[in-house]
This record gives sequence, C-alpha cells and structure tokens, in this order.
Amino acid sequence: MTFPVVGMVGGGQLARMTHEAGIPLGIRFKLLSDTPQDSAAQVVSDVVIGDYRDLDTLRDFARGCDVITFDHEHVPFEHLRALEADGIPIRPGPDALVHAQDKGVMRARLVEIGVPCPRHRIVADAADVAAFAQEVDGFPVILKTVRGGYDGKGVWFVRSREEAEEPFRAGVPVLAEEKVDFSRELAANVVRSPHGQAVAYPVVESRQVDGVCDTVIAPAPDLSEELSGQAQELALRIAADLDVIGHLAVELFETTDGRILVNELAMRPHNSGHWSQDGAVTSQFANHVRAVLDLPLGDPRPRATWTVMCNVLGGDYPDMYQAYLHCMARDPQLKIHMYGKDVKPGRKVGHVNTYGDDLAEVLERARHAAGYLRGTITE
Repeated sequence: MTFPVVGMVGGGQLARMTHEAGIPLGIRFKLLSDTPQDSAAQVVSDVVIGDYRDLDTLRDFARGCDVITFDHEHVPFEHLRALEADGIPIRPGPDALVHAQDKGVMRARLVEIGVPCPRHRIVADAADVAAFAQEVDGFPVILKTVRGGYDGKGVWFVRSREEAEEPFRAGVPVLAEEKVDFSRELAANVVRSPHGQAVAYPVVESRQVDGVCDTVIAPAPDLSEELSGQAQELALRIAADLDVIGHLAVELFETTDGRILVNELAMRPHNSGHWSQDGAVTSQFANHVRAVLDLPLGDPRPRATWTVMCNVLGGDYPDMYQAYLHCMARDPQLKIHMYGKDVKPGRKVGHVNTYGDDLAEVLERARHAAGYLRGTITE
C-alpha cells in the first residue's frame, strides 16, 4: 500500500499547517514554494522552488502527485485547466476556484443562485462610481480590485468621487459595493468531499483591525440558532452549487436588521478556522486533507464551550521566543502556533488559541498572549 502524495501549491502558513495535519495520517506532501524560506518550505521534506504562474513548472511539479490543492487562489485559471486536461485531480477545481479568484465572477454567480449579497456592480471609472453611489443611497461605498486583494489590500473605503480615482490607477477591473450597515462579521466554514459528504463548523465571529483579522470567537456569541443555521446552510449550498472540494470559508456580514450577506469566499483553509486546531474534534486542516483525498470527513464539533483565536502580528519585538517563558507559565493551557516567518510590523507571524467555559476569561487569555508575543504587553 502506497500512501498518496498531496501536491500543495504555495508555501505559506496554510500549507505548513495543512502538512502538519497530514503527518499523523502518513500522508506525504510535495510543495511548490516561491523560496526555501517560505513558511511551509521550512518543514516539508519534498520542496520544489518555482513560479506557480509558469505552466511548465506546474506540470513538472504535478508529476508524482495524486492530487493538487492550494495554499492560495492565485494560480492562473488556464493553467489549472491544462493540468486538469493532463488528468491531474485539482481540488478545488478551476471552475470552482475562479469564484475565489475573481470577485466579479463570484458576485455574478452568487446572485444567480439566489445568495444574499451587498448591492454591487463593476465600475469603469470615478464617474461610474459616483453614479453607483447614487444607486445605493450615496457615498461612502466600497471599491475592490476583482483579483488579488487580501487582508485589506486592494480595498478602498471611498467617501467621494475624488477619492474614487486611486483604485483605477492599477488598470484592473474594479468592483463597487454598497457600504453595508452591519453589526459584526461572521464566518461559516464548511468542508466538502468529491463524493458529496460535507460538514459544517460552528459559525464564528471575526473581528478585524485595520482590515486584518485580529480575533475569532467560536462559536459566535449571542448568535441565534436560526441565523446560525441559515449561515451554515448557506455555506453548504454554496459549496455544493459551486462544486467546491475541500475547505470553503464564507465570510459574512450580520446586518443591523438581522440578516446575513456574503462578503467574500475562500476555497482553502482560512484564518477564521484556525481556532479548530485546538477547539474542534477535527481541524479545518485535517478535514481539508481528508476532502481532497476523498476520505471520510471528521467530526467538526467544538471540544470546549468557547475557543478564541488571536493572530500574532509582527511589531517592534523581533525575538518572540523569549516571550514563551512568560506566556506558557502564565497559561499552561495556551496553544501557540508560529509560522517560521521573519518578524515585520503588521505581518501575520503566528496565532494563539485558548479555550474554556468563561468567554471573558478565554478572550483575555488569548489577547494577553498575542499582545505579549508582539511586545505590546510587557507584564
């Protein structure tokens, strides 16, 4: 019996943690990474250094892989089509992945299948943005590049026609969306396998700081069973209708009048699911591995009443290892996950997970640890 080889395109922390989840199962990983210093390249034994935008590189990499999956959504659609034509299983496939690659395609498809979204349309220039603003009750509006944005990059909060000039300077299509009156951001994470089995994790609350995920609370506090069920059913329906194989994160707005609207899609393990490493019976990473190999999926239920994930961002304190003594002594239940990255201000270099029965206490423990590792808390 030969255990399968999973080919992972992209060498970031998501690939690193997905590889970690495959180790107990004896699953072998082959990695296509930009550099030997990338997060996953430091820990995976079989690493190919190359450009994922080059088809020949992708074809060479795919030799010996039983399935190809991804750390990011940026591999060109036509290259994925070519690999698929070569007989390589691609999961998620290009017809699904394009909805995470292109926000315009995503919005059009979600509207077509009846998924609630913010009002939106593709805009041509600043004058078109002003016309769109009139259609949605005026400025401010949100502008997004249709491809390539993440962690607040490629997104503009626009208050006037004059402010709308900047997004068009890059020469790429721009999507305009209404500014949603929302009370908080949620995320529904689901995993689906090729034979149609699917599981749904508890809906979580995601708190952002400067466009970057700061804290995730699982499950989302004070979320009604009705709205939680709607969010899970919506994510499962999107996964089925778009034929997503693997992990799907559906980022949502909970509006002030009690509705949910889809904000973004990610077809890979996602920051809003990192809590599941220590807080769920089966993590998002383990279930993604199972799904792309068409293995039976694991139980997504939480292990504790509350689990909180806080991202550790780089600051002015480069030697985070020195902070371990304090953090581990203060909280023996704390789980620290570091990505092997050089510390740069604002860069995601790790995360911490805490869990327990008292939400206020669990939140305080996670925030203290993340702040101490970063150097913003010193006692």
